[in-house]
Amino acid sequence: MLRKAFVLSLLTWLGVANAAQAHAHLLSSVPADVASAPPSALRLNFSEGVEPKLSGVTVTGPANTTLPTGTPSLAKDDDKVLIVPIAQAPGAGTYTVNWHALSKDGHVTHGSYMFKVTP
Repeated sequence: MLRKAFVLSLLTWLGVANAAQAHAHLLSSVPADVASAPPSALRLNFSEGVEPKLSGVTVTGPANTTLPTGTPSLAKDDDKVLIVPIAQAPGAGTYTVNWHALSKDGHVTHGSYMFKVTP
């Protein structure tokens, strides 16, 4: 009975661990926290490959203005890196990036982060 409980708990733990690893988690971004020059694009680095046509971002700046963004694409050498052009150079201020990503295995993740452009 104890052995059966151990095997069931181990299988449950492995299932949870595999499910957690199957999502495209945001690992880093450029710009990160502070940019000394306005970025022309965002570069989001994920833990696994993403589908650019079903992934994207919204960039909101000072006074709740939304910056227009271009079509997301993948870095030429890495399907884990999503590049999103910014059509209008952001001025000085703090910006919030809300992102969503569809990983290659079909899981959707989303989140947000902030960066600041200094004069």
